[in-house]
Amino acid sequence: MDGEEVMSSEVQTKGCRDALMKVIQHFLREMSEEELANTLQNRVQSAECRRKLKSNLKRRFHRVFEGIAKPGQRALLNEIYTELYITKGDAGQVNNEHEIRQIENAFRKSKNPETTIRCEDIFQSSVGEDQPIRTVMTKGVAGIGKTVLTQKFTLDWAQDKTNQNVLFIFPFTFRELNVLKEKSFSLVELIHYFFPETKESEICSFEDFQVVFIFDGLDECRLPLDFHNNKILTDVTEPTSVDVLLTNLIRGKLFLSARLWITTRRAAANQIPPECIDMVTEVRGFTDPQKEEYFRKRSKDEEQADRILSHIKTLRSLLIMCHIPVFCWITATVLGELLGTREGGELPITLTEMYIHFLVVQAKVKKVRYDGGAETDPHWSPDSRRMIESLGKLAFEQLQKGNLIFYESDLIECGIDIRTASVYSGVFTQIFKEERGLYQDKVFCFVHLSVQEFLAALHVHLTFINSGKNLLSEDPMTQVYQSAVDEALQSPNGHLDLFLRFLLGLSLQTNQTLLQGLLTQTGSRSQAETVRYIKKKIRENSSPEKSINLFHCLSELRDCSLVEEIQQYLSSGSLFSNKVSPDHWSALVFILLSSEKDLDVFDLKKYSALEEALLWLLPVVKASNKALLSGCKLSWRSCEALAPILRSQSSNMRELDLSNNDLEDSGVELLCDGLKSPHCALETLRLSGCLITKEGCTSLASALSENPSHLRELDLSYNHPGDSGMQQLSAGLKDDHWALKTLRMDNGGEKRLAHGVRKYACELTLDPITAHKNLKLIDDKNKRVIFREEQLHPDHPDRFDFWPQVLCRDGLTGRSYWEAEWEGDVCVAVTYRGIRRKGDGDECRFGWNDQSWSLSCSVDGCFIYHNGRKTKLPFCSSSVCHRVAVYLDCPAGTLTFYRVSCGTLIPLHTFYCTFTEPLYPAFGLGFRCSSTSGSRLRSGCSVILCSTESTETSI
Repeated sequence: MDGEEVMSSEVQTKGCRDALMKVIQHFLREMSEEELANTLQNRVQSAECRRKLKSNLKRRFHRVFEGIAKPGQRALLNEIYTELYITKGDAGQVNNEHEIRQIENAFRKSKNPETTIRCEDIFQSSVGEDQPIRTVMTKGVAGIGKTVLTQKFTLDWAQDKTNQNVLFIFPFTFRELNVLKEKSFSLVELIHYFFPETKESEICSFEDFQVVFIFDGLDECRLPLDFHNNKILTDVTEPTSVDVLLTNLIRGKLFLSARLWITTRRAAANQIPPECIDMVTEVRGFTDPQKEEYFRKRSKDEEQADRILSHIKTLRSLLIMCHIPVFCWITATVLGELLGTREGGELPITLTEMYIHFLVVQAKVKKVRYDGGAETDPHWSPDSRRMIESLGKLAFEQLQKGNLIFYESDLIECGIDIRTASVYSGVFTQIFKEERGLYQDKVFCFVHLSVQEFLAALHVHLTFINSGKNLLSEDPMTQVYQSAVDEALQSPNGHLDLFLRFLLGLSLQTNQTLLQGLLTQTGSRSQAETVRYIKKKIRENSSPEKSINLFHCLSELRDCSLVEEIQQYLSSGSLFSNKVSPDHWSALVFILLSSEKDLDVFDLKKYSALEEALLWLLPVVKASNKALLSGCKLSWRSCEALAPILRSQSSNMRELDLSNNDLEDSGVELLCDGLKSPHCALETLRLSGCLITKEGCTSLASALSENPSHLRELDLSYNHPGDSGMQQLSAGLKDDHWALKTLRMDNGGEKRLAHGVRKYACELTLDPITAHKNLKLIDDKNKRVIFREEQLHPDHPDRFDFWPQVLCRDGLTGRSYWEAEWEGDVCVAVTYRGIRRKGDGDECRFGWNDQSWSLSCSVDGCFIYHNGRKTKLPFCSSSVCHRVAVYLDCPAGTLTFYRVSCGTLIPLHTFYCTFTEPLYPAFGLGFRCSSTSGSRLRSGCSVILCSTESTETSI
């Protein structure tokens, strides 16, 4: 034994001695001599069995497959293991998206704070939770590190590092269990079968011990797992099928005290009823710091590691894939080989190039190691070509069936016998694996799904180049690459996305040159036709998600023209000066999602305040933590589109602002379909000014009752909830199960049900103590002012003494809307109350200082003023504009002037400011827009504040 094993043995001996003493002290008075003897014997047997089991597991797991450098050599797990990013709490819904899409979502999601968990704490309850965790399900895409994680957990236990309260850990794989589906075992016999040391120790009962069962790879299970119809089994010694054993063990009918850890890809998670799972975790792979740690561990040359890291950081498609440990290994293999064998030269920048180089590296290894060739010899021998062609056919045919694990029957269907497959796995060890567990048949697989997809694409490409046959279509006139595009677009979950990228990448002449020797001839058709076809599909396609992959395909074809065009528009600020086409929207989505810039906040107004823009940019919304959609003319259609995002397992959204949109109760009801989902983690929802009544409040209360644990702030101001609506939601504030802490329902009432900005209509009155001596308020409600000869106003410090101006009485702080009609030369303004009243300087005149903003109209035209800056408005003059509307949104910092024509609001100008104090509506009468201090004033001017109660308006 080495030093570590000696120390381990001493620790175990001491632990056994202490355990024995406790048993003796506890049971001496209560047990018969025979019972005590049996108990002591069981303890001794279990301690010896535990020692042997640990020794066996250390031998099995201290080395792992990781791209072996020499035959039979495996990497030391503790040397190459890099901590994985594992999140806690995800449960329920199955994600059927292609795993590349899931990785892209994880890439964005990992930037947001989430509850994480360490490998050794997988069965630890959260703080405040008393219920013990029996069954844990860990999800993750293929190659993300689930299997290595279970091996690390087991090895740390076997090396006495962690979880020493556990007496036995029994790791199984579904690959091993699949081949036993026709056989019969009791649970005890199954343990004896896979772990002979337990049989040798004659342990026939495990219920008294703390035991952990690990079942790795549920997605590879070929057992029925019929939880509804399988018989109930409670006896661990009763023989039955492996399927019945597993369903009863997972349901807790059999061996209730045991703990279970099940790993799976997401798509297979629904094979187990959710009520059988106590906690769900997800392996996200490597974070950016963990990627760096991996590459530095993998490369002994620090300079080479720096160059590898620098290269992948400049290429987002590679950086995203490096979340997967297996892809990190592929990248390290390829770039390490290229950087180590030549000076300069072009490194791969697309996925297709990376996988081509990976295949070439393996061919070179075979040539030197197995064929006895020299480094300078051609690396594609006839034998190597036959192997790759056979593996490509297997990859393609099994990909079409959805198979990732292959048994003898699968190989026979593809014309490969077991002996040939074993040779392939022995030669191309980093591409194709053969596995054999205890007493089981051989099982084969590719090292990662992406390798299978690449070889499947290579097979389709080779067949087309060599024979002209299109394996993707029965129509001989259809071009193979166009057929692939069509099939990928028809796939509902993107299952052919990566296959398509590889196939199109292989059509490039430069990539075919890299495969010279494997390809006996190259394609003559230009990729220009394929590029045109993809761009045509982008224009026609209504799905942003699918368009994103088409842009990835263009990248594989080295065509970035659409993206570059949008980037030029973005930099010039002219993107939305004209109508935006579908391909431009798709390009914008691709650019935003491909950017290294943080997508934490998505503000729709930066792009277009229209519902069409939101519907195109939904993938960006999905990737954001906060979505600002206020005042964008949204309707129930937007709510219908946002609901799936809220209930998606990959919705990062924590804050959603839909204020100032006419959503109505129907839209809120649609939105609630997402709010009530257990996956919705929204914390802040703003629905201020959305035409919501008591019916909408009822929908919200019902949704929050179903999912009460997340939403903390709800803004329903400027709506009409009525007494019943207010009562339903206010009750949530008192409910301990609800997370709701802030509920705004102020400024409500029936008048808030007007469409558009009219819902914010307010009643204004003029303040006579501010009116200039030439201004007269001529009705008792102070709604109308005219310019007349000098009035006998008493002196007042608030009165304007030079400019004929007047303020309204009340300051505004929220959202407000009003209309006014005038004659003559006037200005309509808002101002801080502190504006100077005495003197003829600009600091007293509306719009000529930083205290006020104004719209001035006269025979000279209409002008916008602020802080002395004047802007003339086209197509607007006092001859056509006699009624103006003003909408002020203080929290949003916007002030908009409209011309009112036949009930329609025509926007004239919007100010964007940060308002620091209440604003007062104000008016100036009798002076020209172009006048300067001391110019002649005009009489015959008037302003009247209009009632908006009965005026229908639209924008």
